[in-house]
Amino acid sequence: MIIPVILSGGSGTRLWPLSRSAYPKQFIPLIDDHSLFQETVERMSAIPDVGDVLVVCNEEHRFMVAEQIRQLDMKPSGIMLEPVGRNTAPAIACAALHAKSLDENAVLLVTPSDHIIRDNERFNEAILTGLNSIGNGSLVTFGIVPDKPETGYGYIRKESKGSTNSAYPVAEFVEKPDLETAKTYLASGDFYWNSGMFVFKAEAYLAELELFFPEILQAARKAYEANRPDMDFLRLDREAFAACPAESIDYAVMEKTDKSVVVPMDAGWNDVGSWSALADVAVVEGNNGNVIQGDVLVKDVSNSYLRSENRMIAGLGIDNLIVVETADAVLVADKSHVQDVKEIVEQLKSSGRCEHISHVRVYRPWGNYETVDECDRFKVKRIVVNPGASLSLQQHHHRAEHWVVVKGTAKITKGDKEMMLTEDQSVYIPLGTRHRLENPGLIPLEIVEVQTGSYLGEDDIVRFSDEYGRDSS
Repeated sequence: MIIPVILSGGSGTRLWPLSRSAYPKQFIPLIDDHSLFQETVERMSAIPDVGDVLVVCNEEHRFMVAEQIRQLDMKPSGIMLEPVGRNTAPAIACAALHAKSLDENAVLLVTPSDHIIRDNERFNEAILTGLNSIGNGSLVTFGIVPDKPETGYGYIRKESKGSTNSAYPVAEFVEKPDLETAKTYLASGDFYWNSGMFVFKAEAYLAELELFFPEILQAARKAYEANRPDMDFLRLDREAFAACPAESIDYAVMEKTDKSVVVPMDAGWNDVGSWSALADVAVVEGNNGNVIQGDVLVKDVSNSYLRSENRMIAGLGIDNLIVVETADAVLVADKSHVQDVKEIVEQLKSSGRCEHISHVRVYRPWGNYETVDECDRFKVKRIVVNPGASLSLQQHHHRAEHWVVVKGTAKITKGDKEMMLTEDQSVYIPLGTRHRLENPGLIPLEIVEVQTGSYLGEDDIVRFSDEYGRDSS
């Protein structure tokens, strides 16, 4: 059994303000209508003879993962939830333990969820080479054939002797180099970019982890053995997983074992690690080197990335810039400084702001809501409820709510009464009243909600019944 394992735990801070911790880059349609996560699911599912994907993700992102897979009309073999982030070594250990429970000889094909692969045929060829190289217990990683002296990636140096079918023993893993060193790496032909993709037998990985970092395996085993199924999800035990050392698979195993093997991959790979990297893969030939997305007007603009999510952007006489507009933040940066975006995110965190956490539009398992206006003692939201979905049965201690249906049909629970509302009808939910909003229809339900009260925070909610398994308060 070959199990594709998709790691989806990143926050993508370098693509702020589009990427936020509650809605990171892997779930955003950056290039076309599909997100990077969806493209990864499709790419892994298309590899011959593999099973359904196993996703390891943050608990906070579980409903986005489930919904984006559902949109592809696919079904995962499982969605494993990390209660806290502990890097890749523990996540892969839990995936390996799960795979072994399904098949003692299971093979893991591990990949991040936020990379771009342009050439699927070459990708599949490299994967096949990797699969053919694990028979003796080797742990295979995939090295990206470099096309420039990149300083933003770690490198893998191959051992030139002893290669078998384009699979080479790993001589060493190297940290991100300076420019001059990167130039020597490129010229030598012995170095590859570290892709973060792997293939190995589950048992082989667990054996090496036990040899070099037994604390991780011990904690991961406790977390997995105490897992709790929850709807379509598999929840790892919080206490056991939180006690696990936070280490990458490279540091915990791959740099220490003598079983590391690297397979070169030249498949149009890009980790989309910055706005300039995204601009490189999205640029359209004959467009003055520009990438223009959304409502954008330009004159005498070159080599720039301009993206509008809500309002019009007008660019005049600019070159080599990144301009990204969202409802609550605008980024303007020279391409040479895009790696410093994470420092802006750190400033947001340290100042107690929330623009690094979520967008104005917030996604929930039942749909989404967007704050349209807010002031002292009132807030206006646009709420969209997916067909067949419902919010929890809940009440608020500090606010009342007024709902106006603008599209679709709403089923309303208000106290001990139920009612149906259609377009242009409204209802008032007094403070302290138990209530629920449901969409019994076949099209999205859209309502305008006006909140009034002394406190309008999202934590003023008591849930009495929730089909998504969220906390009662």
